Amino acid sequence: MQSELQSNQKLSKKPSSGFQVWWRLMRPHTLTAAFVPVILGTVLALLETSIHIGLFLTMLLACLLIQAATNMINEYFDYKRGLDTAESVGIGGTIVRDGVKPKVILNLAFSFFGIATLLGVYICMNSSWWLALIGTICMSVGYLYTGGPLPISSTPFGELAAGFFMGMIIILISFFIQTGTVTTTSVLISIPIMILVGAINMSNNIRDLDGDKKNGRRTLPILLGRTKAIKFFAGLLIISYIWIIVLAFIGIASFWTLLVLVSVPKAVKAVTGFIGKSEPIQMMPAMKATAQTNTIFGFLLSIGIFIGYFF
Repeated sequence: MQSELQSNQKLSKKPSSGFQVWWRLMRPHTLTAAFVPVILGTVLALLETSIHIGLFLTMLLACLLIQAATNMINEYFDYKRGLDTAESVGIGGTIVRDGVKPKVILNLAFSFFGIATLLGVYICMNSSWWLALIGTICMSVGYLYTGGPLPISSTPFGELAAGFFMGMIIILISFFIQTGTVTTTSVLISIPIMILVGAINMSNNIRDLDGDKKNGRRTLPILLGRTKAIKFFAGLLIISYIWIIVLAFIGIASFWTLLVLVSVPKAVKAVTGFIGKSEPIQMMPAMKATAQTNTIFGFLLSIGIFIGYFF
């Protein structure tokens, strides 16, 4: 694999080390959408039972592998459909800029799916085999997000699919493998994370709006238009904070969960970073701030629940 990369490095307009290329390929800014829900679901389970560390670590690794594999499949099909060029803005472009062969990336993605499947067998052996079906559906959505005859990413449902499967479902599975059940509280707590994971997806689609429109995509920002899409994006972030405030005040969540409000400045930066911008490169800081909002919000929420466990 490494030799193929080196032999094709001359195709790259921006020379990079091998590690940088493969790290970029996994799109690390999106990986928070995988590990934050696992941590949150596990902390929620602490309120009900003792934590099985082996299951937690296995679930965490499996989700990171699935997210990374999904990113690689995205890279592969964006190249195949002509959406990625050497001039494209973003952390992707490993094929067009760094010369990695498309087949190598696709095989690596399927290898990650394979390892995640093996980890899933361990999880099922220690919880429920029904999770095998749910895990298969999650990986199928990861593939169909950009693969298949009608990619989910080309429809207005990309944000919903990403938020539901990489946000809510991961939290609930992480909770279930520790407790053997799903509670109303775990569902309600998972909703703002589902929204924020969807917001990461939407920030990407706002940035790529013009290019996606030229390529015949029908993403949510395209249907709404740039101005309304930014307002909708801002609304998603606002709802996430209001949701936790309401849960805290009605007693479903600990008041310590209001620690999430510390992340508000980062959310404001994410929204204002899109206002008045039309060039993809100008919106990269806003995308980064969106991912950071999800990470900080999720960690603070987990910390708040953890502290509330002792009070």
